[in-house]
Amino acid sequence: MASNPAFNRIEKDAQSGYAGFGGQGYSSPSPMSAQPNMAEMTPQQLQDLYNGPSAGPVDTRRVTMDDVIMKTLGLFAIVLVTGAVGWTVASANPGLGFALWMGGMIGTLVLGLVIAFKKTLSVPLIIAYAAVEGLFVGAVSQFFNSQPGWEGIVGQAVLATLSVFVGMFLAYKFGLIKVTAKFRRMMTMAIIGYAIFAVVNFIYAMVTNTPFGIGGTGMLGIGISVFAVGLASFSLALDFDSIEQAIRTGAPAKYSWLLAHGLIVTLVWLYIEFLRLFARLRE
Repeated sequence: MASNPAFNRIEKDAQSGYAGFGGQGYSSPSPMSAQPNMAEMTPQQLQDLYNGPSAGPVDTRRVTMDDVIMKTLGLFAIVLVTGAVGWTVASANPGLGFALWMGGMIGTLVLGLVIAFKKTLSVPLIIAYAAVEGLFVGAVSQFFNSQPGWEGIVGQAVLATLSVFVGMFLAYKFGLIKVTAKFRRMMTMAIIGYAIFAVVNFIYAMVTNTPFGIGGTGMLGIGISVFAVGLASFSLALDFDSIEQAIRTGAPAKYSWLLAHGLIVTLVWLYIEFLRLFARLRE
């Protein structure tokens, strides 16, 4: 699950028994299946179980697809509301809009790392991330849409993002895309490489005062954007598989928040990459 820090967190917790709940052998939320199999647990898992608090009714309920869908819709609604705020602020005051852009980018980075590595799952932090991400997306979207010759680009990026999401989901469900260990390793290496490139490119763009950084609006730049869109698109397949794994291994219901968060992160990444691609094509 290495494509997304949120899903990395779930995989790590599953291996350690979901902080004492037992990550193996859960196929049903019945009372019997809510008890860990002591014979199959490692000494570390047994110690975690002993040190952890007693599981209450909420903890023993397992995550379902309905949970993930509802949490995803809830976080998406937050992104839309704060995105509208960011758009409005950026329209009225471009300087403040740029501050929201930069502040949102840094804020989501910090909050994302905290969510991924915090020992306990924090729903307020996930909600705060969605709110900050919405401000960032709104400000960025308004900037792109306000540039001469780029009118309507936001609507195109939204439509493209939704179309890719549906297409990748159907391709995954019908087995056209199979998530194997080799596929995960290749995607992980590609995403790490692109993340390093994105940081270098951002610094280059700021220093040279070029909108898109390396490649500009030429064929190289368009090629980079096409690669990024493809990478973000195939990351959705990893996300779908990670959600199925979490459900199959009996993750506690609260993990639906983390699964929803991870899916929203990938969708926003895909949307931003579409914005950059279409802007480059317009130029």
